[in-house]
Amino acid sequence: MDRIKNNKLTKKLAGLFLALAVAFCFSAGPIGNEAVFGEETEQKSGGGDSAKKEPVELPERELYARSCALIDGSSGRILYGKDETNAMANASTTKILTCILALESGKSAELVTASEYAASQPKVHLGMKAGDQFYMLDLLYGLMLESYNDCAVAIAEHVSGSKEAFAELMNEKAEEIGCTDTHFVTPNGLDQEDEGGEHHTTAYDLCLIMRYCAFESPVSDTFLALTQTKSYTFSDGAGKSYTVNNHNNLFNMMDGVITGKTGYTAKAGYCYVAAVEDGGRRYCIALLACGWPNNKNYKWADAKKLFGYGMDNYHLYTADEKALDLKGIEIGRGCKNEKLVEWGRRASLSLYVDNGPAEMTFLKADWDDAVVRREFAEKVTLPVKEGDVLGKIYYQVGGEDLYTFDICAAEEIKDWNFRRFLRAVWDTFLTL
Repeated sequence: MDRIKNNKLTKKLAGLFLALAVAFCFSAGPIGNEAVFGEETEQKSGGGDSAKKEPVELPERELYARSCALIDGSSGRILYGKDETNAMANASTTKILTCILALESGKSAELVTASEYAASQPKVHLGMKAGDQFYMLDLLYGLMLESYNDCAVAIAEHVSGSKEAFAELMNEKAEEIGCTDTHFVTPNGLDQEDEGGEHHTTAYDLCLIMRYCAFESPVSDTFLALTQTKSYTFSDGAGKSYTVNNHNNLFNMMDGVITGKTGYTAKAGYCYVAAVEDGGRRYCIALLACGWPNNKNYKWADAKKLFGYGMDNYHLYTADEKALDLKGIEIGRGCKNEKLVEWGRRASLSLYVDNGPAEMTFLKADWDDAVVRREFAEKVTLPVKEGDVLGKIYYQVGGEDLYTFDICAAEEIKDWNFRRFLRAVWDTFLTL
């Protein structure tokens, strides 16, 4: 009698397994293999419409420079531009990149021997002769305070072996910083051309380089201390003494100036790049083709106007980190624990924001909107592993992406395959 019952039970189980297997094979899963997202979502993050004002304009005609830019020194966002992406000669403003690369090379304490080529550079120059020796740091003061062309070449040759090799280093660094239309041929900014084109940059790219030098480089503090020095005296290896003086007159014209570099060639006109820091607000400007001889002071007028525009209209804003909070999502045909009770249900998946900042602080005008945009993958392919990227979060201000983060899976979600399904059925039967 027991044998008959067992046979009946076995047949029932076999039938159950067969029915479940058929159901599994002829279905796309308990619920289709997709997440319940796919649409972009937006969320206003502070500074709502009630606080919104009309933009304050700075007419281009009020500036002498043919090309200029003002950017947020923290985020790199452009706050004002006048033909800021036009490729132009930029003269000795090039030397800020020469200086930062030399400082980052770790060779500031080394002796530099002047080559014939370095000694042949035109005025403005220190007047070194081939074979003269100087400490690298001393040459950097000559480079940045007096804008000596021979100092630039001697530094470049010592760091990279040749002017050409140093130019390659400069262009690699410019690209790394984020420049998109910069090609440097010389370390001093003198107008030359190679197979890559003429020596040039844009006002916006030059602002990005200034931002890196002043705020982002691991040697920014040294760069700032050097460029803020009013006067400096040093000697060459033979004991001849030299004194160099700072020609960045903006230090005497307005508060908050922390660094700057002038430049001039007949082709480039007067150029200027500078940075200001005021109560946590950081600004960088670049002026290209800002007058020619007899208009030497145009750059100071433009610099004050651009910095004044930034400080009058852009305040320091810290984004609410809750704007990056994420709710979990649900995925069909997924399971966490391989239990039959999960069949026919969506699997809940927790998410996190990868590499989210400790603080998102930037400059924002009253007319700017701050918006969080979430963009998810249209479909999720199972299995999902912990750390898989499922979407992006874009933090936008004034329609421009300031921060971009990955949306990642915080746990694993497995796919219901036939083997896993049968095992779940068997485990459920054993618990009966």
